[in-house]
Amino acid sequence: MTSPVPSFLVIGECVADIVRTPGGPDRVHPGGSPANVAYGLARLGLPTTLLTELGADPNGRLIRAHLESAGVAVLNAPGEGARTPSALVELDEQGRARYTFDIEWTLAAAELPFVPGHLHIGSIAAVTDPGAAAVLDLVRRRHGRAGVSYDPNVRPALMGERERAVRRVERCVALSDLVKASDEDLAWLYPGQDPESVARRWLDLGPATVAVTRGAQGAFALTSDGRRAEVAAVPVPVADTVGAGDSFMAALLHARHAGADLDRSLATAAAAAALTVSRAGANPPDTAELYAVL
Repeated sequence: MTSPVPSFLVIGECVADIVRTPGGPDRVHPGGSPANVAYGLARLGLPTTLLTELGADPNGRLIRAHLESAGVAVLNAPGEGARTPSALVELDEQGRARYTFDIEWTLAAAELPFVPGHLHIGSIAAVTDPGAAAVLDLVRRRHGRAGVSYDPNVRPALMGERERAVRRVERCVALSDLVKASDEDLAWLYPGQDPESVARRWLDLGPATVAVTRGAQGAFALTSDGRRAEVAAVPVPVADTVGAGDSFMAALLHARHAGADLDRSLATAAAAAALTVSRAGANPPDTAELYAVL
């Protein structure tokens, strides 16, 4: 008998990505790691709600319309006079992104209008005061009764002092069942340490699965019961890397909740990331696009 599909609650920031390429005009894309994950989940047919903060401004309206076009239900809890966060995304000749942020995160304690089956947290909202406290409070209240996933999606310019950032990240890891991080995240958090060693240490904090993406080198995942899986990156022409990790995260959650094993789940996530980098902006695949290449 098939288990019911859980309702997903993603908690975190939306960001208007102002994408700047050498010699080209600026383009505004809806972004923000949690918002991208919510969009990716909805594109893959999963019932998804995003608890976020959007200003009553053109960028806020653009992002809301984008999310709702995929079927994401938006719960907006802006602070007084809030403006939609933004990030200047400067792309080099290889499509690699460098970010300059204008972001505040002030989420207050909230009562949810429904009971989610899975919570996803990550990035700026999970570690940035004053709103991070409300995020963690919601997770703690559902911990053990709903699945929890986490992607630190490290932004060094916003993380503050490294040791404090590590403590905050590890606090989120300990509350999660599934954690995904990039090798670049781990290199900033734990300079000079082997990513697989860090993943094993994170498993000791409580998650059942830790996955690490490595760009063109593919990805691997470890589980608390001793399994290991690895997948090669799917070779594609790269338009840019914006949103690739978020697409990976959404597809990984989709595959795991569909009952796929660890190898199949990683392959599904890698395919989703490849489709995303092959086109501009955080534009993850829908179900038909994804399974056409698997």
